[in-house]
Amino acid sequence: MEKLISLEGKKDKIKRAWILGSNSGVAKSICEELANLGCKYFFLISKDQKEGDKFADYLRNKFKINVVFKSYNLLNEFNSEVMQRLYSENFDLYLITAGYLGSNSLAEQDDVEAMKIFKINFIKISQWINLITSKKRIQNRGRLWVFSSVAADRGRPSNYFYGSAKSGLETFCEGVLLKCNKKPFSVRIIKAGYMYTKMTTNKVPKFLCTDTKLIAKKLIKNIDKSGIEYSPYWWQIIMFIIKILPKSVVSRL
Repeated sequence: MEKLISLEGKKDKIKRAWILGSNSGVAKSICEELANLGCKYFFLISKDQKEGDKFADYLRNKFKINVVFKSYNLLNEFNSEVMQRLYSENFDLYLITAGYLGSNSLAEQDDVEAMKIFKINFIKISQWINLITSKKRIQNRGRLWVFSSVAADRGRPSNYFYGSAKSGLETFCEGVLLKCNKKPFSVRIIKAGYMYTKMTTNKVPKFLCTDTKLIAKKLIKNIDKSGIEYSPYWWQIIMFIIKILPKSVVSRL
């Protein structure tokens, strides 16, 4: 049996969670870990209605908790019902794991693909973050966790559309992080390395990938942590090396 991480003695527990990108592998692992530790209400948002309903039913049946799922495509305008809930309810955790890797080679020739990568990974997510971190909300306790990517650290020929979008998101989030300095509301920017997810299947060597359950446990072990962090931590070492490599080497990555 897996050992659960106790939150006893923590200042707060996470009882209510709002999650954008809830069908992602890491979001599902975080949801399960939170439910195991007493989270009673999830407001889940993702694109795929069928998969979202299936996961919501799974959480309800296994943990006997309140789960709401709403389908929303980040390429569309703001979902009015999701916005209404965001304005009218407060949550202990706002988690954003939504993203789109896309095809760099296609984006080089197709403006639609290029804009899809930019809109999903930067433009639309930053808009939602701006709504979450309103002046009123950051005066109260709460947490925003945003998943970025190590791809933001240095441009590479294989993924510079995705990497630049994530880099823009990180810069935006860092500004929000500093805006919330000395406020009760904390901001956590997670520079994720490769994980075992649908996004990396058959695209990334397995030895570079980490189980999303391990990522979830590490994050929830320190629920009030804020700032910028690599996950897993050893990606900070890898990216330090990549950032100092000469252009001739990086051009082949």
